[in-house]
Amino acid sequence: MLRVLRRRNLVLRWTGGRRTTTGFIVRGYGSAHDIASAYQPAHVERSSTSGTVPQLPAEYGPKRRTTTPFNLLLPPPNVTGDLHLGHALTCAVQDALTRQARLLGARATWIPGMDHAGIATQVVVEKRLYKERNITRHDLGREKFLGEVMRWKSEKEESIRMALKKLGCSMDWSKEYFTMDAHQSVAVKEAFVQLFEKGLIYRDRSLVNWSCTLESAISDVEVENVEIAGPTEIAVPGYGKNITFGRMVDIAYKVQGSTEEIVVSTTRPETFLGDVAVAVHPDDGRYSHLRNRATFLWHPVRKEEIPLIFDSAVDRSFGTGAVKITPAHDRFDFEMGRRHHLATVEVIDERGIVQQHFGPFTGLPRYEAREALMDYLTKLSLVRGVRAHAMLLPLCSRSKDVVELLLRPQWFVRCHAMAQRAMEAVRDNQLALVPKAFEREWFRWLENCHDWCISRQLWWGHRIPAFVVRYGKAQEQWIAARSMDEARAKCATMLPNVPQDAVTIEQDHDVLDTWFSSALLPFSSTGWPENPSQHLYPLQLMETGHDILFFWVARMVMLGQELTGTLPFDKILLHGIICDESGRKMSKSLGNVIKPDHVIHGISLDQLQAEAEASHRQGILSKSELSKSIAGQRKMFPNGIPECGIDALRFTLCSSNVKNHFIHFNVQEAYTNKLFFNKIWQATRYTLACTERYDAALNRGEQTCEALRKQADRLTLMDRWILSRLGHTVQQCREAFEGYNFHLATAALKTFFYTNFCDVYLETTKINMKQDSAANDAALLHCAVLKYCLTVGLLQMEPFTPYLAQELLKHLAPSSTVANELASVTSWIDPSLEESIDALLNICQHVRQTKNEHNPPIARKHNPIVHVHAKERGLADLLDTQRDTIQQLTHCNGIVLHGNERTFNDAHFVAKCAPSHHCIIGIVAESLIKGPTAAAAAAGEASKKMLAKLDAEIEKLLRTIGNEGYKKSASESVQKRHQEKLNRLQQQKEELLKMVS
Repeated sequence: MLRVLRRRNLVLRWTGGRRTTTGFIVRGYGSAHDIASAYQPAHVERSSTSGTVPQLPAEYGPKRRTTTPFNLLLPPPNVTGDLHLGHALTCAVQDALTRQARLLGARATWIPGMDHAGIATQVVVEKRLYKERNITRHDLGREKFLGEVMRWKSEKEESIRMALKKLGCSMDWSKEYFTMDAHQSVAVKEAFVQLFEKGLIYRDRSLVNWSCTLESAISDVEVENVEIAGPTEIAVPGYGKNITFGRMVDIAYKVQGSTEEIVVSTTRPETFLGDVAVAVHPDDGRYSHLRNRATFLWHPVRKEEIPLIFDSAVDRSFGTGAVKITPAHDRFDFEMGRRHHLATVEVIDERGIVQQHFGPFTGLPRYEAREALMDYLTKLSLVRGVRAHAMLLPLCSRSKDVVELLLRPQWFVRCHAMAQRAMEAVRDNQLALVPKAFEREWFRWLENCHDWCISRQLWWGHRIPAFVVRYGKAQEQWIAARSMDEARAKCATMLPNVPQDAVTIEQDHDVLDTWFSSALLPFSSTGWPENPSQHLYPLQLMETGHDILFFWVARMVMLGQELTGTLPFDKILLHGIICDESGRKMSKSLGNVIKPDHVIHGISLDQLQAEAEASHRQGILSKSELSKSIAGQRKMFPNGIPECGIDALRFTLCSSNVKNHFIHFNVQEAYTNKLFFNKIWQATRYTLACTERYDAALNRGEQTCEALRKQADRLTLMDRWILSRLGHTVQQCREAFEGYNFHLATAALKTFFYTNFCDVYLETTKINMKQDSAANDAALLHCAVLKYCLTVGLLQMEPFTPYLAQELLKHLAPSSTVANELASVTSWIDPSLEESIDALLNICQHVRQTKNEHNPPIARKHNPIVHVHAKERGLADLLDTQRDTIQQLTHCNGIVLHGNERTFNDAHFVAKCAPSHHCIIGIVAESLIKGPTAAAAAAGEASKKMLAKLDAEIEKLLRTIGNEGYKKSASESVQKRHQEKLNRLQQQKEELLKMVS
């Protein structure tokens, strides 16, 4: 059958026997419907290259906007490099939330910004200087070096800004901030001064994480604890050969005035130089004879006595039960030293060199001193053994140096009282964590919250607004001030009797921890302290990765409550960490790193390997890591990564449950989603072609819910069904967004467009679209329903796929017709209608399945006729009115309905099946098999296959239901649903057994 309609420059060709996505081939369009023949992301997303962010016109949203604000802050990317998939996930989730809020009428503001990233940025600039010009920051001096960093920042921030816009992020760029811009600098100084004057910031000499390569304190988040199972060689910056870790050394201390010795164990022999005591448990019987008298041990290097002390914190079950105490280089030892008023002997300086007064070890790098000390103690016969030992080795994530604990004067924030308030906010339900499971982590961190070291010995960052005032004979005091002039004024007030010309004032050279300025962002980015905005602060939500729950989120809460008197946000949404499809953390050394651009534009295997080789040349990957990386790329991406586009990347990221601890990213899923968008694209082309055919009679106003309601009595059953499914989909999406279950929203949209709209409803419209009459009433209404469903469906897709939605919507509907559709579409929901159509579709599915499973498969050329016996009157009546629909969806050439089972059994079928216990189906295909005997044999064979399949399903379900763990953990509703399914399967089996017998 071939029908051709020529109208203007449009050719519609009906492809009767061949099932295609649309059923129409569109040969050409007029200017109104100038749409490409297939979805091409590069073309649809072409505006991304110019930084134009896709935005729906205001008319597409609700006519009346609420006064409800929805304020969101982008966790600022570091100005150290390119955006990675973690950034893309954050952007996809936050943009979806923002766009959905706008669709529902909220006043949504999404604030962008970038972080100066103190240590990270300084490290990359130093590396570049050394590689390109063979100079260090010390060769340049502070001011010139900061000029180099600013140049780097200017280069990177533009590329990051462009990348964010390219991802379609609908941010308010007029509110963009940089964590070291002028306003942020004012906010940081104000926060520091206020906290100092409240006594919440203080200066103390205490143990801090120290990178000898950076010559700076570092935060806990910049420490990577690497598991070592035994002796392992590790490359340490500054050493010509690898250093072996993972060994425990036993060293003997001689007891003064006795022949006894006490053996201690250590994985860091070089700290032996700083031992000031040996500690044992007071109830340890091995040392009880030494308890009631002063016992001293001889230190063989410093040539002095050190005490044996008794403390219940010692673990007597470990080793000999005796531990060396080095307060200057260990937190446990530091606390014990304070309790027992022990001296502190510092061994290692800021550069990792052994300090003065240690004889032959003075001036040696720490690991050279380790070897020398081992030789020295061996000669003295004090080494009692060296054995393999599993341990955690702390490495600086920036410099890859082994982290030391050093005693240094630093600035600290008192956290206890603020941490208590942050915990109370969660307990009192003023602050909600999503997922709720992270509450345990929240309390664990904050209950044991140590004071926060906020000073860093860097050049890049906010210089600490603290000034040292020196006067008299080596007297000094510290003050906090917003400027030098304020410092002088405060000094005059503080020291009224000291001549000001006898006073020197100098600002601290250190800078603040990057997390300090970041912790202020919810209010510093919204006008605090000069012009705090009541419309923008507090935020409604803080969305970020769970890995920085304490380092950033908790500190925002603590400082927000302290400095503004209110919580900075009401809710915290924590997403998981992006991993590859196998669940491995993405790492360049594994070759499994996927960049957003790889997915958007595609990349060949050769190009991936060229990137790995470039990383090797830059010193990022070692030679062995390069080999491993290339092997990993060859295994994971043998054909490279196909082009998927921006929308497919976003949709795929949101299709995972972002609340999971780890999120597995699969490139193939992104490509599948690209094909899904092509399905929608082709459905739109079909709709436009049909509309073009009937445009003379089609009233554009019929696209709205209100207009369709007026025509409700003229709509077909399938028209009303698809509108009900559309309403359900919008409702599911709304509920999914409310619960931050974006994967449920994307799944609902895929089900609607793929299964409901394209595979079912669109196919049924072809029944009436075949007719030539331009006045075909059913076809006219189909056109209106098609356009309405696509328009509303794409509006609901828009938070995830802004480029696709914007491109197709401009072809589908004038903006004046779509306002408020997301709110009104749920009025179409009709559960009883959907239940009826589900029964019909279940029958159609079983017919198609039975045809395909027959050997050979039954095609339309075999002239298949479907015979159906429905045992329920309601189902029989439905099938009777929907014969054309069944015929269209099953690709059969006729439908025969039987009022009783006897007449049904009189027919000779090549295949039979039982979709439910209410219905049995038989297929006649005379051109395939002739004669009743052969037909019966074929039908019996098909029924046996179906029985085997049913048996497998029943057995699987019984195993699940019979499992003890299932009975304890599965909810009542889940167990009920499974039992109902089991009953249905068993009833189907009974029907099939009757048919076979």
